[in-house]
Amino acid sequence: MRGLKIHYHYHYSSVLSLVIIWCVNINNLMIRVSNGEYLIGVGSYDMTGPAAGVNMMGYANIYQTTAGVHFRLRARTFIVADEDSQGPRFAFVNLDSGMASQLVTIKLLERIKSSGIHTHSGPGGYLQYLVYSVTSLGFVQQSFDAIVNAIEQSLIQAHENLKPGSIFINQGDVEKGGINRSPSAYLLNPEEERGRYKSNVDSLMTLLKFVDSASGKSLGSFNWFPTHGTSMTKNNRLISGDNKGAAARFFEDWFADSTTNKSLSTTPNIGKIVEKAHRIKATGGRLCGETTSKGFKVRKNDGSLFVGAFCQSNVGDVTPNVLGAFCTDTGKPCDFNHSSCNGDNQICLGRGPGYPDEILSTKIIGERQFQKAVDLFTSATEQVSGKIDYRHVYLNFTNIEVELDNSNNNNVVHTCPAALGPGFAAGTTDGPGFAGFQQGDKEISEKWRKERDILKKPSQYQVDCQHPKPILLDTGEMFDPYAWAPAIIPIQMLRLGNLIILAVPGEFTTMAGRRLREAVKETLISYGRGEFEDDTRVVIAGLSNTYSQYIATFEEYTQQRYEASSTLYGPHTLSAYLQEFKKLAKAMATGETISKGPSPPDLSTIQRRAQIGPFGDSPPSGVKFGDMKEDIKVPKRGFFKRGDHENRPYATFWSANPSYDLLTEGTFAVVETLIQGQGWIPAYDDDDFSLFFKYKLDESGLYSLANIEWDIPDDVMLGVYRLRHFGSSRKEKDSPIVYFTGASSAFAVLS
Repeated sequence: MRGLKIHYHYHYSSVLSLVIIWCVNINNLMIRVSNGEYLIGVGSYDMTGPAAGVNMMGYANIYQTTAGVHFRLRARTFIVADEDSQGPRFAFVNLDSGMASQLVTIKLLERIKSSGIHTHSGPGGYLQYLVYSVTSLGFVQQSFDAIVNAIEQSLIQAHENLKPGSIFINQGDVEKGGINRSPSAYLLNPEEERGRYKSNVDSLMTLLKFVDSASGKSLGSFNWFPTHGTSMTKNNRLISGDNKGAAARFFEDWFADSTTNKSLSTTPNIGKIVEKAHRIKATGGRLCGETTSKGFKVRKNDGSLFVGAFCQSNVGDVTPNVLGAFCTDTGKPCDFNHSSCNGDNQICLGRGPGYPDEILSTKIIGERQFQKAVDLFTSATEQVSGKIDYRHVYLNFTNIEVELDNSNNNNVVHTCPAALGPGFAAGTTDGPGFAGFQQGDKEISEKWRKERDILKKPSQYQVDCQHPKPILLDTGEMFDPYAWAPAIIPIQMLRLGNLIILAVPGEFTTMAGRRLREAVKETLISYGRGEFEDDTRVVIAGLSNTYSQYIATFEEYTQQRYEASSTLYGPHTLSAYLQEFKKLAKAMATGETISKGPSPPDLSTIQRRAQIGPFGDSPPSGVKFGDMKEDIKVPKRGFFKRGDHENRPYATFWSANPSYDLLTEGTFAVVETLIQGQGWIPAYDDDDFSLFFKYKLDESGLYSLANIEWDIPDDVMLGVYRLRHFGSSRKEKDSPIVYFTGASSAFAVLS
């Protein structure tokens, strides 16, 4: 990475689409900028992991393994530097991933030094603590490498794009983007505190707009808004960025369309189009090159593309399933306190706005965020100016002494080693967990107590410390074969003028996040000697740096619903965060430095790896990879209709496991259109919301199949189309990878 070196006060953050934040020094870069401007750069890179046979991260469902791609996952980066090109700067990388990985941070920094983004629908196996890799059967190197490589490449791209520019900020409310999935716990917070807010969720979106000063061209936009990436259910097996990834795709495409003159199709000759389509047959399978699929991408990632990222915030108790939770047997609302149906947690399920269609729900929640982002983006006039600054520290969160600032009889308390309660095992209305558990359980059955004790019986200190949480998994005291949960976690603050970004390594509930923002802002104003005022904006970048699950308020903790039961470090976890973040805020306000604290462990050499294969693929005798198994079935009328979402063109190809090569920045699926004088042109690829690549084995269980399905958009150009597939394979484990492609018969799309 030319001239890019990491300063030791780096920042890595995550959202449900995962976020990374660093502070960097960029050497050999002399760019002069005028007052009120910054150096800004944006970048983006494909981070799609293995699309077959890898457990998905988020729902902890061992049966939810990847089997195709809905749309690709990306790492999106912005770098901002002070107007003095040798001054402070930081990078913020938003990943379409479930949560942050401490090991990703460690290994990425090693790679950058040597070379100079909460979707629940992405491949897992990239976190280093055991409790998060149980369902993925251990560490998955291919998932890990895809993420690290994407972060590095997006950083390089953003660095090479650095130029003088302006940053604008805007805020506004997203309507119906999420509801509270634990409203009974929220009601336990003080009435006076609840009365200061109009809702039990935060609806505010904060957006940054990056503009090139020389050309006036918009380069990108990042925003923060809390809603879970659980529009796609625990039954989904297609890699997807969920509602936030969808919003990013819609936003980036909207910008491209708004700045490009797109020619509209003239009134077609229906008879000629249908006749032409019927004459064009499938190509049959053919060999191609390793990078051939990149040439068929609709969006060529040459560093000039607009980058739009939808980042996570205090999302802990916020669900995108905005219709509420209902019992599947009766259709009635679930029990208010326990989110169960006559004691059964398995049949209490949240409903998205497109219920029962999870794809439609994902689209709707994505569009609601996208549309608000467009509104804020196009109306942003307030320019950001002021200092760039940061504070960062690592903390051993298992035994922090906390001084409570209330009238509690015991003013000094401690956090605890990590532990999970039975409410964690119950899961949520977004995705129920194990049968036999309910949110709010305060007791553990004798059966589960015995099972727990086989793994690790909690110490009496731990039992007392975690009370009233009954301990189901004593993860903070479990170290066989290696640590089950993090002990050392990072917190950090970034300053961009009057915007403060708090990078937190977990999922704060709505009220927990409000308390954190308020505490930081009050501290900055109190110690800032006029530098920070009421217009200071504070946003939370959730799931940052590493993953330490949830942070509920002390009051919410007493009920022990899912979020509280997953609050690892005991009832005073939030109080510890407030205390430690106020220390960072005071240091930032007064200009003091702060020790970085103990370094987290690198557990890469002792990771367990049970994921195997693939070891070799071959098609049936007499068949080539890329040949059709099932060609397009055209409706009786002779053509497909634009916007007909019931009758979709689909084709099945003889293929191979898609994990031999992830086709990074390439594509497994393409919709091609026939343009007069130009031939076949790619119109959609597997980074589009409307195109689905699905992988499976044939009836014999011996041969691989790729199904490509196209949900024809309402605004598609009329004409002749076909579906194309790209793939790769090897005959046996150590043989070279071969690449292949094939295209279906043509078909007409008319209105």
